[in-house]
Parts: sequence; C-alpha cells; structure tokens
Amino acid sequence: MKGLLAIVALAVVAVGVFLFLPTAKSRWSSLGEPRSTIDSFKACAAAGYPIQESYPRRCSVEGKTFTETVVLPDVANLIHVKAPLPDTLVGSPLLIVGEARGNWYFEASFPVRLIDAAGTLLAEAPAQAKSDWMTTEFVPFEVELDFQLPTTETGTLILKKDNPSGLPEHDASVSIPVRFK
Repeated sequence: MKGLLAIVALAVVAVGVFLFLPTAKSRWSSLGEPRSTIDSFKACAAAGYPIQESYPRRCSVEGKTFTETVVLPDVANLIHVKAPLPDTLVGSPLLIVGEARGNWYFEASFPVRLIDAAGTLLAEAPAQAKSDWMTTEFVPFEVELDFQLPTTETGTLILKKDNPSGLPEHDASVSIPVRFK
C-alpha cells in the first residue's frame, strides 16, 4: 500500500513539473531564455499583458511596445480635392476647391491647415460649404489661405473632417503634398 501511494505521489509530482516547468521558464527572464515569442499588438493583448489606454492602444512586454494598427476610413469616397493637385507649385493666396460628403462638415465647415516641411503651421482656415451640407451627398467647398512663403521648398495641405465629438474613431483627413514658389 505504501509503495502504491509513493508511486501515485511521484506521478502527481512528475505531471506537475511537466505542466508547470515550461510555463515557468517562459515567464522568468532570470533563466536567460526569452519569455515569449510575442511580436505584435494582437499577440501581446491575447497573452493578457496590460494595454495602455492611449490612441492607438499600446501593449508592452519584455521592454518592447507594440502599437495597435488602426484602419482609418477610406477618404477617397468622402472628399475630392480639385485644386491644388498633389505636388503643385503654390503661392499665397492659395485657393483650395473641391467637394466633400455632408458628414465631413460640421456647421457647414471643416478645418484646413497648411504646414511647411518642418511642420510649422503657415495658415489655417475653415473650408466653407457652398450649398446645403445636411446631406450624405457631395457638397462643394472652397477656402483661401494667405501665408508667408516658408524657407522650406515643400509642405503639406491638410483637410480634416470636422469632428466635434473628439472621438478618434470619427477622425479622418486627407494630406496633399505641395511645393512653394
């Protein structure tokens, strides 16, 4: 009877070591072995590591930080810019013309910014709807930006969807590279 009890106890210990040891090795970096093969935000989150409440969200493990990939809406179906076209040579005043779906606007406008290659804000103004914006159809817009020519040769025109909620899932923008005269 004692022999059978000893064999059962030994078997329980063996099964415990078999099940626990690989997990323990993978969680203890002091053993000198890599703790995991986590290589993405999705894998990090699935493994139960803490997720930072940021946008986009981040998950950290073993000194590495993985950022969640956020898919923005396809803006080609939301806004069309007729002028200026990408890489156009522009000067001041700069007339921006196009059309955007009604839900791109808020109170008949949306913000437009012009920055130089160093990220310096050169001009900012609201693009105004040229007709009724309370629709899901395309509505023409226009805005004119006055600015001082920068020292950089290039810049970016940014047309942002107006987002009064401030919620990141409602953000969208289109960026157009420009060259300065």
